[in-house]
Amino acid sequence: MNFISPTKGNMNFEEMLQDIVDYIKNLPCSSYKILVGTDSQVRRETCFVTAVIVHRRGKGARYYYCKNMQKKIISLRQKIFYETTMSLELGAKITSLLAEGGMEHLNVEIHIDVGNQGETKELIREVVGMVTGSGFEAKIKPDSFAASSVADRHTK
Repeated sequence: MNFISPTKGNMNFEEMLQDIVDYIKNLPCSSYKILVGTDSQVRRETCFVTAVIVHRRGKGARYYYCKNMQKKIISLRQKIFYETTMSLELGAKITSLLAEGGMEHLNVEIHIDVGNQGETKELIREVVGMVTGSGFEAKIKPDSFAASSVADRHTK
């Protein structure tokens, strides 16, 4: 899985995780959150983009993203569930490896590209249940900026 950091360029998963750890260790007295969100855009294929943000509360953030092309997915329900699953899988991997490194105190939030406005409101209960049932905090629009803003920007 290859990630792109707007500040550091291309990196693999391990390099991204090490960059997150270094960012946190650079100012350890700050409070941090890791945010993971996925968005997609359908054209001839479906372009999925997953964003990982390390938020240093009150002092900025750093983010990374990866793109994944899949066959064209027309069903909104299928697309939203796939986006959520991608975020959950990456969030679980990050959580596990951070815990191995002694950083189990870091909260990972999963940002879901659904909201009370529009077609996705029918899916909120199911995907939020999926995320919270997996042990993560779920955020929906307008608070799910990792998916609806950062990842969305890179699907275009």
